[in-house]
Amino acid sequence: DRPPSPVNVTVTQLKANSATVSWDVPEGDVVIGYAILQQRQDGQMQRFIREVNTTNRACVLWDLAEDADYIIQVQSIGLYGESQASKRVHFRTLKETDRLPSNSSNQGDITMEGLDKDRQLQTGEIIIIVAVLLMWAAVIALFCRQYDVIKDNDSNNNKEKTKPSSEHSTPERPSGGLLRSKVSGEGCQEGEAWGVFWGLQPGQNLALS
Repeated sequence: DRPPSPVNVTVTQLKANSATVSWDVPEGDVVIGYAILQQRQDGQMQRFIREVNTTNRACVLWDLAEDADYIIQVQSIGLYGESQASKRVHFRTLKETDRLPSNSSNQGDITMEGLDKDRQLQTGEIIIIVAVLLMWAAVIALFCRQYDVIKDNDSNNNKEKTKPSSEHSTPERPSGGLLRSKVSGEGCQEGEAWGVFWGLQPGQNLALS
């Protein structure tokens, strides 16, 4: 009743600290999960990975040691138990310096081109921001200038409104003086009339005893 063992067990995407294990299951068998036995060849570490209710045919192995030898075996999990372990598969992780492939120089060129494009984009954005700031500065300066002009016009209008009141108040003094001089003139004429009445010539004084 057990399912058959997985076949075509392979290790791909080797890195310094990870690798991907994939396998195939013979057709016609009901498989509901898998189990992976992972161990270092020197015997220092052993790990058992088990997962059910899945149809995955691959698994990523994490936390591997750098430049180390590993052995893995895969089992299929069926409705009535587990299969026999597959053949042992040996693989070796990479070094940190081996992460980049042999054609890393070409990839570096592509990366540099991407960086140059990013720098060009950043330069264009900076130019746009500077242009917007200058435009706002010009608008603010124009507004301040217009505000000063409007303020000066208002102050001039206020001065013109206050001038008529002062001009109307100053002529009152000459009018009063004219009136007083007129009255005094009339008094002199009356004196001269009394002098004529008493028989005096103009310019003579009347002496009373």
